Amino acid sequence: MSRHTLSVLVENKPGVLTRVAGLFARRSFNIHSLAVGPTEHEEISRITVVVDVDELPLEQVTKQLNKLINVIKIVELEDAASVQRELLLVKVRAEGATRTQVLEVVDLFRAHVVDVVPDTVTIEATGSPAKLTALLAALEPFGVREIVQSGIVAIGRGSRSITDRALERVSRSA
Repeated sequence: MSRHTLSVLVENKPGVLTRVAGLFARRSFNIHSLAVGPTEHEEISRITVVVDVDELPLEQVTKQLNKLINVIKIVELEDAASVQRELLLVKVRAEGATRTQVLEVVDLFRAHVVDVVPDTVTIEATGSPAKLTALLAALEPFGVREIVQSGIVAIGRGSRSITDRALERVSRSA
């Protein structure tokens, strides 16, 4: 199995996310990451889903997704042809002398401290999954107390937009 990142444009209507996620669940695919948000057009949302699946079943799911009435467009985003980022909030033990060391790690990874209390700091970091994994490994010796990660969001490189023709389809179906 390999990991695939799909960018799915959908009509911004109630229940669409449930139908899309349900399709993956019915096929017993593990959703590694799921992020949903608005686009530059208020009537369209973008779902970024990262799944572990082989090529042939992925093609079948893509065809089934295209049949869902509120799905406008699906694009698989290859790693080299896209920018993929994730947000991480991590609470780390940072008492006395170790606080300086934790702050050095934060600077090294171009992360930001967003909360400080006497015994911990909360760090915000944005980057590729590999960068965030490396940051967590560097912070682990200090004592990670809590982690919250967003799903991956991704966008294709270059000037083309997957929403170029999406509004035409939404206008026709309205």
